[in-house]
Amino acid sequence: MASLRDIRERIRSVKSTQKITQAMKMISAARLRRAQEAITHARPFALELGSLLRRVAARMDVEEGTPPHPLLAEYTQPRRVMLVVVTSDRGLAGAFNANILRRAEKFIRENQGKYQHFEIAAVGRKARDHFKKRKELGSIREHHGIFEGLSFRKAQDIAEGITKDFIESDLDAVYLLYNEFKSAIAQQVVVEPLLPIVADELPAGEDVDYIYEPSREGVLEGLVPRYLSTLIWRALLESSAAEHGARMTAMDNATRNAKEIVDKLTLDYNRARQAAITTQLMEVIGGAEALSN
Repeated sequence: MASLRDIRERIRSVKSTQKITQAMKMISAARLRRAQEAITHARPFALELGSLLRRVAARMDVEEGTPPHPLLAEYTQPRRVMLVVVTSDRGLAGAFNANILRRAEKFIRENQGKYQHFEIAAVGRKARDHFKKRKELGSIREHHGIFEGLSFRKAQDIAEGITKDFIESDLDAVYLLYNEFKSAIAQQVVVEPLLPIVADELPAGEDVDYIYEPSREGVLEGLVPRYLSTLIWRALLESSAAEHGARMTAMDNATRNAKEIVDKLTLDYNRARQAAITTQLMEVIGGAEALSN
C-alpha cells in the first residue's frame, strides 16, 4: 500500500495538472469564439464564389478539347493525385488529428487502383510527421507554422504552390482533406476535390449570360486563383475552429477526470491515515497494558 507521503505527492501532482488543463480549456474557449466568428463570415463568401466561378466557366465559348483555363482541364484517366491534408501543429486535441490522418490513409488505400502516384501536401506538423514515415508515397510538400498568425496571405501561398504543382508537375487531380467545424463538440472530416475545377452544367434552354468586363476570359483568369485561395482559406479557418473546439472539449474532460482522481486519492489518503492512527493507538494501548502487567 502506498505511504501517506506518496499519496500526498500524487494529489499535489494531479492538482497541478488540473490547473494546466483548466487554463488550456479557457484559452481554447476564447480562441474558439474568435475562430467561430471568422468562419461564420468566410463560409458564405467561399460557397457563393465557387458557384459563381462554375457558372462563368460553364458559359465559356471553348473549342472542343481546349479548356478555358489550365486549372479547369479534366482528365478522363487521372494517374497522379495530390492530397492536401490539413492538421494542427500541436496535439492535446483529442481525436482531432487522428481522425484526419486515418481518413487520409483510407483515401490512399481506397484509390490505389485508380491512381498510380500519390503526393501529399501536409499543412500542419502532425501531417508532416506522419507522412514522412511513408517512404512509398511520392514527394511531400510541407506547410507548417500556418496557424501561428493565420492570414489570407498564407492561404494564397499554399494555393499558388498547389497551382504551380498542378500545371508543371503533371498532376491530374488535387483533393482537400480537413476537419469542418460543426460545434464545439463536433467536427466532420471532409474530403473535397480542389482541382481541376468542374464547371456547372447549365439547365436546358437557359440562355441568360453575364456582362463581362473586360472579357469572359479576363474575369475567369481573376476568379480562378481567388477561388482557390478562398477555398483553402475557408479550410484553414474551419480546421482552426474545429481544433480549438476539440482541444476545449478534451481539456474539459481531462479537468473532470483529474477531479475524480483527486477525490479518489483523497479518500485513499484518509483511509490510510485512519489506519495509521488506529495502528498507533493499538501500539500505545498494547504498550500500556504490558507495563501494567
